[in-house]
Amino acid sequence: MTKPDHRPLTLRDVSEASGVSEMTVSRVLRNRGDVSDATRQRVLEAAKRLGYVPNKIAGALASQRVNLVAVIIPSMSNMVFPEVMTGISQILEETDLQPVVGLTDYLPEKEEKVLYEMLSWRPSGVIIAGLEHSDASRAMLRASGIPVVEIMDVDGTPVDSVVGISHRRAGQQMAQAIIKAGYRRIGFLGTKMPLDHRARKRFEGFTQALAKAGIEVADQEFYSGGSALVKGREMTETLLKRTPDLDFLYYSNDKIGAGGLMYLIEQGIDIPGQVGLAGFNGLDLLKGLPRELATMDACRIEIGRRAAQIIADRVEHPDQTDPVRVALEPTITFGDTLRRD
Repeated sequence: MTKPDHRPLTLRDVSEASGVSEMTVSRVLRNRGDVSDATRQRVLEAAKRLGYVPNKIAGALASQRVNLVAVIIPSMSNMVFPEVMTGISQILEETDLQPVVGLTDYLPEKEEKVLYEMLSWRPSGVIIAGLEHSDASRAMLRASGIPVVEIMDVDGTPVDSVVGISHRRAGQQMAQAIIKAGYRRIGFLGTKMPLDHRARKRFEGFTQALAKAGIEVADQEFYSGGSALVKGREMTETLLKRTPDLDFLYYSNDKIGAGGLMYLIEQGIDIPGQVGLAGFNGLDLLKGLPRELATMDACRIEIGRRAAQIIADRVEHPDQTDPVRVALEPTITFGDTLRRD
């Protein structure tokens, strides 16, 4: 893992990259002064390319950091990231650091905006979900001069430190368990697949493991919106009406999986004899269902704890700048919907 350069960018860097004076750069970035459109565009392009973010802390505090940790995540509504935040808070409450949260809705352009605003207040560290970012976001993270921890996923190249699981391996492991249980006509149901890179990687690992056993996904159903029980019911009904001989349904997350489970129970389908099901995330909230859904724990609280500890350690020991890689290992829960061989 390449050791990042932790020297913060300055107005001089932007000045040299754009070929104008530091005073002109300052005027452009503060949107003040009489500057030509061509010069303004040249400065803004140079700043974005470098990943420069203006410092909103004025005066004597300008060279310091505030005791905030920027936590940038896609959502707080899907029951996954609140547990990550719990882990982060458990560690940071023992320090002077406080988390502040920004939401991206899985949109790269929104992530850029949130990251820009948060970095302008010079936090002590950044915890950000995922490894896939726009070029502008990656440039800002590299140029921030602070500890950066990307979380949830280790399948890729991090900017600095990373804590998560291998989602490709998680998909492979679930496929292997399904094959071992004797299922062969398998359907996949997923939400936000173009934007949720982790769900996409699980699907890739899942299909690769099936292919090694000479099995293809028999049918699939995707939905671009968020996760919801009602969508799980609707997608399951649609898929089974189209391909009624499916004997296993693999869902991109537990929430839509729970909706599918309720639909199958209402239809009087034998679970897991006639049709098996599995989701992903290991949500405790769904353990009160009539049948326990097979799933895989995503290590959410531990991811939050380990990421926050990396930030806290780096703030306490700023000379220790070596990147840290933590790959956690999720486990399968068979529940009542996946046969054991």
